[in-house]
Amino acid sequence: MAGMATTAGENGSGRNWTFLTNHGHVLLAIARNPTARLRDVADEVGVTERAAQAIVADLEAGGYLRRTRVGRRNEYTINPSGHFRHPAEADQQVGALLALFTAEADTNSVDQPASNSAAEV
Repeated sequence: MAGMATTAGENGSGRNWTFLTNHGHVLLAIARNPTARLRDVADEVGVTERAAQAIVADLEAGGYLRRTRVGRRNEYTINPSGHFRHPAEADQQVGALLALFTAEADTNSVDQPASNSAAEV
């Protein structure tokens, strides 16, 4: 994972923060590589494997992704029509965030809405 920006506090101590939560980072990592092992997702995001498992369980329970067993591995399918959870962004779909941070949405790993126009994503 790339280094995080550090801001100096009033007393000179540095605080690390990012605009996205770990849930957002995990969702993006899985969107980029839907067959990634959770160990690799955890390394990319900078969390423990157990934390990545808990985050994936949260995302799955919230309807943001679906896990399918393929042999000994999991394959994840992202639901881009899921809405952000915070009231300030609840009218926005996570697909817009995914489109912003992923090169090109892979149609095999991302559910597409029935009317598939580029303006909707």
